[in-house]
Amino acid sequence: MRKQIGGFIAACVLLAGAAPAAAQQDIVFLSTQLRPIEEAQKMRETILKGAGVKVTYVVDEPQRLTVRIGAEQQAGSRTISLIGALHGDLLPLAAAGQLAPLDDVAKRLAARGMPASLLELGKLGGASQVYIPWMQATYVMAANKAALPYLPLGADINTLTFTQLRDWAANVQKATGQRRLGFPAGPKGLFARFFQGYLYPSYTGGVVSTYRSAEAEAMWAAFKDLWQYVNPNSNTYDFMQEPLAAGEVWIAWDHIARLKDALGAKPNDFVVFPAPAGPKGRGFMPVLAGLAIQKGAPNVADAAKLIDYLTQQTTQVTTAVETGFFPVIKADLPTNMPPSVKLLAAAIAAQSGAKDALVSLLPVGLGDKGGEFNKVYVDTFQRVVLRGEPVRAVLNAQADELRKVIDATKAPCWAPDKPSQGPCPVN
Repeated sequence: MRKQIGGFIAACVLLAGAAPAAAQQDIVFLSTQLRPIEEAQKMRETILKGAGVKVTYVVDEPQRLTVRIGAEQQAGSRTISLIGALHGDLLPLAAAGQLAPLDDVAKRLAARGMPASLLELGKLGGASQVYIPWMQATYVMAANKAALPYLPLGADINTLTFTQLRDWAANVQKATGQRRLGFPAGPKGLFARFFQGYLYPSYTGGVVSTYRSAEAEAMWAAFKDLWQYVNPNSNTYDFMQEPLAAGEVWIAWDHIARLKDALGAKPNDFVVFPAPAGPKGRGFMPVLAGLAIQKGAPNVADAAKLIDYLTQQTTQVTTAVETGFFPVIKADLPTNMPPSVKLLAAAIAAQSGAKDALVSLLPVGLGDKGGEFNKVYVDTFQRVVLRGEPVRAVLNAQADELRKVIDATKAPCWAPDKPSQGPCPVN
């Protein structure tokens, strides 16, 4: 291990020669996000321009973050003050006690319009704030405006329920003779994230521990009922922007990056809105990047100032314009932004800021078993919804497969499941 760390530090020294040199008083900001040359250049020359503190922006691969911070902590010689990374990448640093508490910073940001649901994630299951949300992407719903006249009586697309979605799709089919609700259930689609981040949390309040609960059994029965109104070509869809643009589908769910082409081509033809809610709340899955200060950092005060700057409305908007990552605070976008960006930003804000919002994180701690984890949920869908197998029998059988993945990785629970000591239980 010492040889590995020593070799890693030596490699870092070589890499530093290719990065902008840090002056003695500069904050070293290490980020696993916005790594491509063009994005890193936008960070250095545009986004960080008005920070008011001197910043050296350095990028690195996510898999190297834990080793790099660990090497500095072990050596007792720290150069990195601020860290920018995804939620899951920051989790092992917090578990190792390598991040400084940021409770004072969090109190100020709550008044800035940052949703409590996102701030809570920055505690990583503990009592103290260990990172501050920085920027986000996510999955949302989009619909052709031609579908709006068929909304159920009294339904509001911004507060839609799964029952209302089912009735809406039924109304569209009755009026047009076609099934125009669509999901990315193709071989390269992100359908597993729909189950893990939206359907399961909304109906059961969990993802793993509630996998075969009575609520899950009722959920699958309801989703099977909804599926009769879903376009049968959904099993071939990888990106929903294509069937939306073609008019083959009028209502769809997908990742924002997989909707943007349709919205960009004809923004006036579409509305974008939060995913539906179920009995337990409005489940949604943010792809959330956060800002953390290394414990024992050489420049804590200026690192905190930089966090404050990066989460200001103007900076959040600039980041959205320059990188495509959206704000984590309530922010008014400029009038000259592309209409498609405005549509997505408004839906993201409405979804994360909803009163019944229920955050579901990307799976954490699964390593190379992530594909097997996703397969459990997709196989459950195929067996119950497409093949018509009994729900309870399928859940009991697939629970064994899910348990194998969790036990092999010893992955503890992540939100919305309650924290666990040891592997997350499959009850």
